[in-house]
Amino acid sequence: MNARFDWIGSGRLAGTGERLARAVTIASVSFGRSLLWLLAIIIVGCGVWMLLPLSKGNSAEPVTSDVAAIETPAAGNAAALSPASEAETPAMAELGRLRISSQTWRRGGLGSKALVTFTLRNDNDYAVKDIEIVCAFARRDGSHLTDRSRVLADPVSMKSRKTFARIPVGFVNVNADQAKCSLVAARRT
Repeated sequence: MNARFDWIGSGRLAGTGERLARAVTIASVSFGRSLLWLLAIIIVGCGVWMLLPLSKGNSAEPVTSDVAAIETPAAGNAAALSPASEAETPAMAELGRLRISSQTWRRGGLGSKALVTFTLRNDNDYAVKDIEIVCAFARRDGSHLTDRSRVLADPVSMKSRKTFARIPVGFVNVNADQAKCSLVAARRT
């Protein structure tokens, strides 16, 4: 019975194993070459990317802040205002009695976002809300990189302090090593 099946192996299928081995060898060589070409393209692409100029938000040039505090009218001009215009003008808080007592920052979002943790102390006789902060980021040597601002809607009660934990301020340059946040504006509640 074995003799009958021997002729099958010696016929057309006899060279299949050799052809299959040759095909696998050719495929592995071409796959290896493809991987080398892919690696070369990635290296060249990274080199070109490093030579491109920085975007406006990530440059080391000083950036003028677009944040402006709303001024309250002087006492002499208060009589000239109608009741309707007084209702439209928000009462600004006194920033001298509102301060950041401690602050830290870290990276989040795969290292591209700045998360700021700070404690805000309110020594005023009224609560404040809509607190606007600006954080300035710098390199390790102290050179300025970028500014990011954020408005916090949470109120802070009078004569108290409140800790804001891991507040996302925005995207930050990968070279940023230091951050300094300061208060810009706040409203009375």
